[in-house]
Amino acid sequence: MAAILPPPSRIYLLRHAEAAWAQPGERDFDRPLSDKGYDEAEIVADRAADKGYRPDLLISSTARRCRETTDAMHRAMGLSLDIRYVDELYNATPQIYFEIIDSQTVGSVMLVGHNPTGELTLEALIGHDALLRALPGGFPPAGLAVLDFDNGSASWKLTDFLRD
Repeated sequence: MAAILPPPSRIYLLRHAEAAWAQPGERDFDRPLSDKGYDEAEIVADRAADKGYRPDLLISSTARRCRETTDAMHRAMGLSLDIRYVDELYNATPQIYFEIIDSQTVGSVMLVGHNPTGELTLEALIGHDALLRALPGGFPPAGLAVLDFDNGSASWKLTDFLRD
C-alpha cells in the first residue's frame, strides 16, 4: 500500500463522468461528457454535498470531461471551492497522483481524473483485496472514493464510495 501520510487526512478520488465518443478529428483530451455523463456528474456532486463531503482543495485534470465533472462539483459545493487544474493528471501514473496528493498541506483533497489511474491509486492506498470487495466491477464513471487515514493502523481506509 502507498505510504502517503497526512496531511491530507482525507482523500477524494473522483473519476470523471461518462464521456461522449470522439468525433472525427477530435482529440481524446477534448471529449466532452455525454448526456448521461452530465446527469451522472450532477448526481454524484449532489450526493457528495448532501453527505457533507467537501474538500479543502479540488485538483482536476485539464481534460474537458474532467473540467465538466469538476463544474458539477463546483455548483453543488459552492463557489468558494478552491479548484486547481493540473495538466499532469491527464495520462498520469499513480505515482503522479501520489506526488500531487503528498504535496498538499490541506486537510482534504479531491482529485478529478481518469481510469485506470484512479483505480490503481485507490488499490495502492487500500490494498487489492479491499478494492475487490468494494468495487468488484471496477471504478465506474462518476465514482467517488472517500478515503480517510486511520491513525491506529497508519493506513488508508475506504470510508465511502458514491456513484450515480
